[in-house]
This record gives sequence, structure tokens and C-alpha cells, in this order.
Amino acid sequence: MSALYDSYDALIFDLDGTVLDSMEGHLAAWRKVAETHGFHIEDEWYHSLGGSPTIRTAKLLVDKFSLDVSPQQLADEKAVFFMEVMEDHISELPFADVVRRYTGLKRMAVGTGTLTEIANRMLDKAGLLNCFNVVVGADQVNNHKPAPDTFLACARALNVRPVDCLVFEDADFGIQAAEAAGMDVIDVRKTRVEPV
Repeated sequence: MSALYDSYDALIFDLDGTVLDSMEGHLAAWRKVAETHGFHIEDEWYHSLGGSPTIRTAKLLVDKFSLDVSPQQLADEKAVFFMEVMEDHISELPFADVVRRYTGLKRMAVGTGTLTEIANRMLDKAGLLNCFNVVVGADQVNNHKPAPDTFLACARALNVRPVDCLVFEDADFGIQAAEAAGMDVIDVRKTRVEPV
């Protein structure tokens, strides 16, 4: 096992883009929402929001297209559509190997901008849910990434000091959140999985 990871008491993982790839599923769900409300989402604009919780994306869409619908309603519709397409749009990413390697050896959490129920279902579908001691979703915190609340909630639930946590992230918002929480962070976009 990697000495780098061994020096921490807890490992905290973002979900989408870090452990699992479900971006195309989320985009497909947002496109169904867009079709329902008569607007169009461009790939480039959507991918620029990597790491944003659903409610933030919903607020941006309401403003961008002057929609006569609440952001919460838009987010709720997206969640329903995502649940419909989720199973066809989930694949593991390399850092899922780190999760499996440290299961039972380290306290581990998921800190995600996805709703907890959806995150749990995604992890269950991938066979990874039981690897984690806790999953903290967007519905469990008031301030989302880049605020530190998600990762601080993970540390509290794991009963570990923030300074003793290592975060794995794939988005600038998440990296800022981890740093604001006083945690070390690995940018998985720039890091290869450490060998055993």
C-alpha cells in the first residue's frame, strides 16, 4: 500500500469524476429537463460546471434562461430523470481501486455534491457502498463546495480531525473545499493511482 495514503487516518472521496464516471448520465438527465422546459444545454457549458451540486446548476439554468420555475423544482426533475438513466451511465474510475484497497483498513467517506440517496444508489450499483463508513451528500449541508462544509461533515462523521484526512477530488470547487477544510487533497486529474 502507498505510504502516502497510510499517513492519514481517513480518506475522503468525491464521487462523480473521482470514483465513478456518471457525467454523461447527469448530462442526459439535464437534457431531458431542458427538453421539458424548452431550452438547450451545450456540452461545453455543462462540463465547465464540473463539481457543482445539482441545485447550483439548477439556479444557474433558471438565471441563464429566465425560466419561470424554481431551482428546486428543476433540481428535483433532474434527480428523477437521472434515476431513470443512471444504470446505463455508471463506470468505475481508477481511484475506485484505492477505495477497494483500503476497505476495512481506513475510515473512508464520500463527500459529494450529489444527493445522498442518489450517491448511495450509484455506489450500490458499483458494488462500493459497503466500502464507506459514511456518505455525505448535498442535502446534508447548507453550503456546498467550494465551501468546506461537505468535507468537514465527513470528518465529523468519521470522528477524525480534518488535518488527518486526505481528500481525492477531480474538480476545482472540490479542491478549494478540501483546502478550506484544512485537509490535504489529491487532484485525481493529475495523479496516477499509487501502486500497492
